Amino acid sequence: MAQVELILLQRVEKLGQMGEIVKVKPGYARNFLLPQSKAVRATKANRERFERERVQLEAQNIKRRDEAERVAERVQGLSITLIRQASDAGALYGSVSSRDISDGCTAAGLGIERAQVLLVHPIKSLGISSVRVALHPEVVIDVKVNVARSVEEAEKQARGEAIAAEPDEKPELGPLFGEEETAA
Repeated sequence: MAQVELILLQRVEKLGQMGEIVKVKPGYARNFLLPQSKAVRATKANRERFERERVQLEAQNIKRRDEAERVAERVQGLSITLIRQASDAGALYGSVSSRDISDGCTAAGLGIERAQVLLVHPIKSLGISSVRVALHPEVVIDVKVNVARSVEEAEKQARGEAIAAEPDEKPELGPLFGEEETAA
């Protein structure tokens, strides 16, 4: 299948920097890069327009990156707590998705969109997980997500205490099947 040539308008992880001309599969260009304005087709007119506007685009990119770096410094070490129902073994009934993390970060004072949460797999068990959040294509921070059944359990997890199902005490069993106890 033929590849499509694009000019990147911003840095795209694992693809290239702003201004680079890259070749990608048509579906990736059509479904991701072009609709999100991360790239334009590398036609002669677009190349000329990009070269004319390059200084302005780079200045805008630097301004947005600096703003994202200031936000990253302010929220360094951000930790959010999500209360969910789970089994005794620690498996969640459902999972924690990027939307849940986005909502938790927004409640904690970091206004982000769901697409900025770089969650590879949904969180499906209790515990503390580290999740990457992209404030800018060049600025990524780690957010600690503490998933627990209750606020008390979340505090224990944050202190590093192990959360295990508390075993119930076994009741004392008397003589079985009519046997008499023998004194030792």
